[in-house]
Amino acid sequence: MTIISLSIPDVLVTQIDQAIKEKGYASRSEITRQALRHYLTEDLTIENTHGETVATITLIYNENINRHQLFEAQHIHSGLVTTFLHTHIHQGHCLEVLILKGQANLIKKFIDKLRQNEQITQIKTSIINQK
Repeated sequence: MTIISLSIPDVLVTQIDQAIKEKGYASRSEITRQALRHYLTEDLTIENTHGETVATITLIYNENINRHQLFEAQHIHSGLVTTFLHTHIHQGHCLEVLILKGQANLIKKFIDKLRQNEQITQIKTSIINQK
């Protein structure tokens, strides 16, 4: 097995350690492997989608972030966004839900752009291929 090194913020390490205790993971390495498997499976679903597609994207980020990157990505791909929900949740965080409809390749580009934004703490996607 190959060993890799990660730099992880202290608050995330605390959350990982709490999840290990609550869920019974064997180690930090195992919970990290599970998270990577989940990400790669989700990404594979997106990559294998073609044609007219409907997708939801759920974002969580700190309400004090510089929203320029987020707004720029949404503006560039505004033709895809059919519905948009924004709400403030606990501890100064925002939750946004976007419902997209359009060509899968454009939705993929939009999701990739959002994933490049380090200020977004969580991104969840759900893809429905309209065949």
